[in-house]
This record gives sequence, structure tokens and C-alpha cells, in this order.
Amino acid sequence: MKFLCLSYLDETKFEVLSESEREGFIKACSAYDDILRKNGHFIRLEALDNARNAKTLRYRDGKVSNTDGPFAETKEQIGGILLLDASDLNQVTELMAKHPGIRVATFEIRALDEESTAKVNPAN
Repeated sequence: MKFLCLSYLDETKFEVLSESEREGFIKACSAYDDILRKNGHFIRLEALDNARNAKTLRYRDGKVSNTDGPFAETKEQIGGILLLDASDLNQVTELMAKHPGIRVATFEIRALDEESTAKVNPAN
């Protein structure tokens, strides 16, 4: 099964780290990602630009509004996505619980709906 792991970053936790702590943190995350690769779980990782550079679209009163910034209902913003292959939700939960990123982010894990995806992305 494939799982999407959304990383919700609390930027204030990352910003308070010293430069050497940040470097060590990034190296630890990369090393764990390498373990996920080696064990066949890692499919893809996409980091996102700072949430301050985001645009938010909403549909209200028959119109689309476009606002600068993330404007989510939380102080945590999506920082990236990690696509993993695991046998079930329990296994992917165990894998992500060991990820060093958990120190500054919240991970939301969802199984991909591969059946629905196949319907909207038919093979050529």
C-alpha cells in the first residue's frame, strides 16, 4: 500500500534552532530518509517553499477569492509530503514515528486511494 505523509511544520520550532542544530537536524532527517530508501519504503519526497510565500484560494458566495499567505486555521503549515510504500497503516505509523522530523513537525498519514486515482489518470 502507498501512504502520503503530510508534514505540518511549526516554523517557530525550526527557527529557534542554532545553525549547527539545523544542520544536524537536516542531516538526521536525510539519514533516516536513506534508511527508508534502503528498506524499500521511500517513494518520493517533496519539500515545500515557506508558507509565507503561499496563495490561498477559497470559493465563497459564487466567487473564488485569492489571498496572499497560507491562512490556514492553524499555526502549523504544510512543509512537505513524503510518499511511502508500507504493508499497512500500522507499519507506516511506526516508520514515521522514528523520523527525526517529528521534533518540529506533525505528520498526517493517509493511504492513497489508488482505485480512484486510476480512474482519473487512466494508463495511456
